[in-house]
Amino acid sequence: MNKIISICNQKGGVGKTTTSINTAAGLAALEKKVLLVDLDPQSNASQGMGFGVKNDNDLYSALVWDPNSLTNEKVKSVIQKTELHYLDIMPCSQDLAGIEVELSDETNKEQRLANVLSVIKSDYEFILLDSPPSLNLLTINVLTASDSVLIPIQCEYYALAGLAELLKIIHLVKNNFNSNLSIEGALLTMYDGRLNLSKQVVDDVQSNFSGNVFKTIIPRSVRLSEAPSFGKPIILYDIMSIGAVRYLELAKEIISNG
Repeated sequence: MNKIISICNQKGGVGKTTTSINTAAGLAALEKKVLLVDLDPQSNASQGMGFGVKNDNDLYSALVWDPNSLTNEKVKSVIQKTELHYLDIMPCSQDLAGIEVELSDETNKEQRLANVLSVIKSDYEFILLDSPPSLNLLTINVLTASDSVLIPIQCEYYALAGLAELLKIIHLVKNNFNSNLSIEGALLTMYDGRLNLSKQVVDDVQSNFSGNVFKTIIPRSVRLSEAPSFGKPIILYDIMSIGAVRYLELAKEIISNG
């Protein structure tokens, strides 16, 4: 199995990067070879895995290289090993914020990421893409390169706000750049069973994404919130925590989805 999954929602604060880091770590803990790609210029996924905000070579370098010059060895030069044996990361820096201007006059600019990943895809069972919290050229690159989209949705007021626009972009990319793109599933995050609102959001999401909602629900968790400041995924920070348990359950669901 070689699958590229983007974690995408243009609404901030939904647990997108937390989900990217910890799903990647969960799959790696289950001995699946995984690459995590940080496509958010804020570099939160990179920092959450213990990498600095500036690297000599990172994703920005790979995206501006001439697509005809890409080789497996060249792309691997921007990939870093992590503490988890089966998990690698392609970090990014704030330079990525300028990629839209850099590629403005280039042809096939929507396929730059797909070109980069195509030469290394066979080396990994799963490639997870942490997308930016906006709908721009980077997001279109993410969706063009993906086999499927995982959409984190927080169990809070206005949870479904903006999703119609995201689904419209997914449809647009599918029609123009990537006919095989599918929805991996909606993931409910920041769930608090004490609140009626959380339960209502669960019902709303299950109604709107019938048959496309993960059984695993990610709860609010202090330990999940703390882990990034230590540069670790939750399974390395506190493997006994509920967050670690749930992200391992999510990883198993993704594997079983095939």
